[in-house]
Amino acid sequence: MEATRLPMRPLADSSPSTIVAGFVAMLTGYTSSLVLMFQAGQAAGLSSGQISSWIWALSIGMAICSIVLSLRFRTPVVIAWSTPGAALLIGSLPGVPYGEAIGAFILASALIALCGLTGSFERLMRHVPASLAAALLAGVLFRIGLEIFHAVEVQPLLVLSMFFSYLLAKRLFPRYAVLSALLVGSALAGALGLLDFSGFSLQLAVPVWTTPSFSLAAVVSIGIPLFVIAMASQNMPGLAVLRAEGYTVPASPLISVTGIASVLLAPFGSHGIHLAAITMAICAGGESHPDPARRYTAAVWCGIFYGIAGLFGATLAALFAAFPSALVLSIAALALLGSIGAGLTQAMQQPSEREAALITFMVTASGLSLWNVGSALWGLVAGVLTLWILNIRKAG
Repeated sequence: MEATRLPMRPLADSSPSTIVAGFVAMLTGYTSSLVLMFQAGQAAGLSSGQISSWIWALSIGMAICSIVLSLRFRTPVVIAWSTPGAALLIGSLPGVPYGEAIGAFILASALIALCGLTGSFERLMRHVPASLAAALLAGVLFRIGLEIFHAVEVQPLLVLSMFFSYLLAKRLFPRYAVLSALLVGSALAGALGLLDFSGFSLQLAVPVWTTPSFSLAAVVSIGIPLFVIAMASQNMPGLAVLRAEGYTVPASPLISVTGIASVLLAPFGSHGIHLAAITMAICAGGESHPDPARRYTAAVWCGIFYGIAGLFGATLAALFAAFPSALVLSIAALALLGSIGAGLTQAMQQPSEREAALITFMVTASGLSLWNVGSALWGLVAGVLTLWILNIRKAG
């Protein structure tokens, strides 16, 4: 599906649905884990300026990489910070001097860039069957899709109104089904008094430089785990999303660019930016645009929204706290329905790989976590082992 030789017309290729997909992707990314950064920063005793710089560095890196890579390959490439990495830092960052933590960030990002530059990650992904990659995608997204039904228990009127407005719009004008649900949800949230902007005020983020230093303790407790988590829990599922949607962009440039960008932004607080999975699926799926060749604009718009949000990193928490969580979870779930269905369909196509794909999906969707490595890697490992055991030729 690579189409880099076609005329580049980002504005002409954009549509209301791609803009909405970009905004929903940005909103989903920030609301899902922004609080983790504040929690980790506060636990480590960082100043508000350092935490604001941390968010600024991540946002600017995600904005530039998403826009540049999407335009370069005419593919919806969405970059996100490491959410599992942020969760890891809540426990590992306290007690480590901040300069040494920055050094560990640099080391982890340098290792990722090396994987991209040497092509080792590309070679690994070539050996992953398409059915397992699709099952991996469906499993990663499935848990997010389920959240809409949990949200019904909290705000039944709001969520059900959004759900049925989505279905009605899907029947009448499918390109704007997600936009319809977002507008209905926002209007109803306002009418029900669920929007609270009292804590919101505009304040520009200011980058804060921290000189890196290196220690074995920080490398072992922060650097190596960040590298493993990023590769297993983000870059691999992220590339699986693109493959499942039919995009054949090479993996090495994506990994190299994000790794190098992470190294450059680490002194300002960035713990790493990588390929997204959930937010990439929002932009790469059919809800974004019916024409796959024009979905890259959704990722470009996501990058633009990243940049705007990053400039006001000090006030992001208050802004997203203004929206009820039920609304955000529901919009993300509705935007991912098409990608979940497409992933499951592709995963089950090959009878000889069907059981392995099912196990990949189930383990990934379970949320299993062992040794700080998320279910995405374990789902793939389980699927590959199943495929090998069931299809290995018997000796003799």
